[in-house]
Amino acid sequence: MKNNNSSYFVYIMSNSYDTVLYIGFTNDLLRRVREHKEGLADGFTKKYNCHKLVYVELFHTVEEAVIREKQMKKWHRSWKERLINEVNKEREDLAENWERVHEILTCFPGK
Repeated sequence: MKNNNSSYFVYIMSNSYDTVLYIGFTNDLLRRVREHKEGLADGFTKKYNCHKLVYVELFHTVEEAVIREKQMKKWHRSWKERLINEVNKEREDLAENWERVHEILTCFPGK
């Protein structure tokens, strides 16, 4: 999921126990998920072992993606859980199946 100069992603990472959620945005989903998985950047996801991609949305402008990320960060946990469950109830690591990510982005594009 590389940026084609008009793709931005809002995504949710979780730990292996699904007890911690991290919301972020990027223009290069493959790179950013790899950075989280490999612990390349110090911060929340490294500290709490958020190495599993459980949700993603696609946007065509950086402004839309930033607005959505900020919106989702303000949500109650139950709202985030409901959103994830709409597309990934089993909480599989979507980064292990990029075809599934494409399917989600096709069926549930960003707002």
